[in-house]
Amino acid sequence: MPDVAPAARIRARLPHPVIDADGHTIEFLPAVRDELRALAGRQAAEQLDRVLDFARVFRALTPDQRRIAGLPRLPWWGLPARNTLDRATAMLPRLLHERLDELGIDFAVLYPTYGLFALAIPEDEVRQAACRAFNRYLAGVFQGLGDRLTPVALIPMHTPAEAVAELDHAVGELGLKAAVLAGHVHRPLPFEGAPRGARWVDTFGPDSPYDYDPVWARCRELRVAPTFHSSSMSWHGRASLTSYVANHIGSFAAAGEATCRALFLAGVPRRFPELRFAFLEGGVGWACELYAGIVGHWEKRNRKHLEHYDPAHLDRALLADLFRRHGAPAVTARLDRLAEGLTCLSEPDEDPATLDEFAAAGITRAEDIRDVFAERFHFGCAADDRLTAIAFDARVHPLGARLKAIFSSDIGHWDVPDMREVLPEAYGLVETGVLGEEAFRDFVFANAASLWAGVNPGFFAGTVVESAVAALGR
Repeated sequence: MPDVAPAARIRARLPHPVIDADGHTIEFLPAVRDELRALAGRQAAEQLDRVLDFARVFRALTPDQRRIAGLPRLPWWGLPARNTLDRATAMLPRLLHERLDELGIDFAVLYPTYGLFALAIPEDEVRQAACRAFNRYLAGVFQGLGDRLTPVALIPMHTPAEAVAELDHAVGELGLKAAVLAGHVHRPLPFEGAPRGARWVDTFGPDSPYDYDPVWARCRELRVAPTFHSSSMSWHGRASLTSYVANHIGSFAAAGEATCRALFLAGVPRRFPELRFAFLEGGVGWACELYAGIVGHWEKRNRKHLEHYDPAHLDRALLADLFRRHGAPAVTARLDRLAEGLTCLSEPDEDPATLDEFAAAGITRAEDIRDVFAERFHFGCAADDRLTAIAFDARVHPLGARLKAIFSSDIGHWDVPDMREVLPEAYGLVETGVLGEEAFRDFVFANAASLWAGVNPGFFAGTVVESAVAALGR
């Protein structure tokens, strides 16, 4: 590991707090099982065990069976082991609370680990009960630690109704104030006997079979920022049967991009301007590309600009004359068939109602796109991700935007061998000139405050960062 200053020493030099926007707790499964048995019975608990026992199931199948089942090489050896203190710290919120000063972190938002798998359980009753069991467990083990820690509730999204029901329970009854929504749903293709691998990915956009506006509306009512922490492992291109590394690289970025793109084009952030959204653990490089891509497509394919490509505007007489004068023999010999060569990618009979593909997004100018990406969307970046700097470089983004990268430690998982080294690793971006001090402040503090306090001004009330967050608004 690099020889860096201890985290506590770095934190002491900073004139602002450090908010970890995406750490992880490792749930104690015996306690979760007991919650699930109480909610839905023994069979539901056994079904959750089967879901989490994917490594054994994987080993028992032949490669062909794995392919048909849509079961790629999934995570293995993903938790601290030699560093036993860190393993215990990730599992015991009270121990983490005691160690936060040592880690240089003032306040941490903790996402589940095993619970994230529950969001994808196909059986409705088991999925809903499992998410509720994890939420009850989290509410209990984090009780009394709210000055510096807050857990994140699991919200299943197979239907809007189940999402609303769990939001009401987790926030309204359990008192949790942060939530992670499933970023997509694998839906079976509509034919009998389709193998598990034959599925399509619903990202809650214009093509979804459901209207998810009731979910966003309930998030607004409950003052909850929708965050997404889904992976694209098992999607086409990330379904290796032999390599978890091949499947994992870029998997959160691809899943976050798909959800972000769908929500934007569906107009969700424009219809619900009170909400802030976060796409976690995928970095911000994909978001920079998506933002530039949407602006570029808007400039060339907005409804007015499409007139440049309307086949009705093609001057066929001029075109025929140019063909006669400049065409090769293979072309001029067939001028009587000129019309045959003009319709592919230039079909004149498009439905006028479908021409404006930005209509649902609710934008009328490029600045509307900038406002969503620069103010409403937030992007989780690891401490060692040097591409974080791109988010803050207004020179490279359309309309001079700066995107909101948020510090995401990922403590509790394999990419953090030692929790004490996360903040020094992040501050290394400053020490090497990749980030300036102001950008670092936004990265580890102000942008995370924007995410949660932007939806719920009372999110940080009673925490050690309350006064610092309040000062941001002055």
